[in-house]
Amino acid sequence: MSRAVVYETFGGPEVLELRDVPEPHAGPDEVRVRVTVAGLNPMDWGIAAQPELAARFGVAVPSGFGYDFAGVVDEVGAHVTGFAVGDRVHGGAMGRAVADHVVVRVPTDSTEPLWHTPEGISDEVAATLPVAGMTAAAALAAIGPRSGDTVLVGGAAGGVGVFVTQLARLAGARVIGTAGQGTFDFLRRFGAEPVAYGPGLADRVRALAPEGVSAATDLFGVETAETALALGVPPERISTIAAGPTPPGGVRATGGFDASPDAMGRICDAILAGALTVPIAAAFPVEQIRDAVTLQAGRHVHGKIVITLRPDRG
Repeated sequence: MSRAVVYETFGGPEVLELRDVPEPHAGPDEVRVRVTVAGLNPMDWGIAAQPELAARFGVAVPSGFGYDFAGVVDEVGAHVTGFAVGDRVHGGAMGRAVADHVVVRVPTDSTEPLWHTPEGISDEVAATLPVAGMTAAAALAAIGPRSGDTVLVGGAAGGVGVFVTQLARLAGARVIGTAGQGTFDFLRRFGAEPVAYGPGLADRVRALAPEGVSAATDLFGVETAETALALGVPPERISTIAAGPTPPGGVRATGGFDASPDAMGRICDAILAGALTVPIAAAFPVEQIRDAVTLQAGRHVHGKIVITLRPDRG
C-alpha cells in the first residue's frame, strides 16, 4: 500500500484525509516518483474548496490533493527515455502530489511537467518551483521587464511574489511591491520597495516613484492592475494571474502553463548562482496536512509551505 491525501467532498481543510491507497505503478510511457516533499499553493486549497475552480482544472471528487512535488524516480516504463531509476526530479501532478508515489507520463506536457532536480538544489526548494516559479516567469515574460523599468508588483510577499520580485530585479528593474505593513521588512530582503495595498495605492506609488511606473504585474485580484492603468501604464505592459479570463482594461492574463520551456532551467540556474532565494516559511509532516493548509489559506505566510513525506516508505 501507499499513502495519499484525498478528499471526497469539497470544503475546507477538514475534508482532507491521509489514507492508505493502492500503490500505483508506472505504465509503458510513465515514470513513478517516490515523493519526498510536496509544495503547497493557494490554488490547492482553492480547488479543494470550490467546485467551479476545480472544474476549470479538470478535478472532480473524490480527488487527491496538491500539484507541486519533488522526489526520486523509482519505476520507469519500458518506452521511457530521459529518466532512470534513482534520478532526482520535481514537477507537477494535478490533484495527486501529496502522496507517497506519483505517476507521470513521459514525455510530459505543460500541465504535468517533470524536470531533473540539479545537484545543489534540495527537494524542499525543488518542490516549491513548479507553480510559483513558472507562474512568476510567465507573469514577467508578458510584460518584459528590463533595465531602467520601474515595475509595480501586486502581492509581492506571496509565494509567487518573491519569485517575481527577484526575477524582475535580476532583469535590472526597480521593484515596488504591494503588501501588508507586517511584510515590509521581509520584502526588502529581496530588493523590493514595499508599499501598502488598499485605498490610496496610486497616490502612495506616485510618492515613491514620481517619475512614473513603466510596467506592472498583479498577483492577487485586480487592484494593482487597475492602479497601474490609472498611473498611465500601457495595458500591454500589465499582467495578471488571478483576475479571471477577462482582466480589466485589456491587460494580459497569464499563468504558469504559459511559461517558456526554458524557464525552469533559468530559475534553477539563478538559485544555484545564489541570485534567487526561495524562502521556506514552514514544513509540515504529511500527517499534519490540515494544519499546513489552514496556515496556507490564511494568506499571511511569508514564503512557501512544504509537506514532507517519509522517504523510506515504498
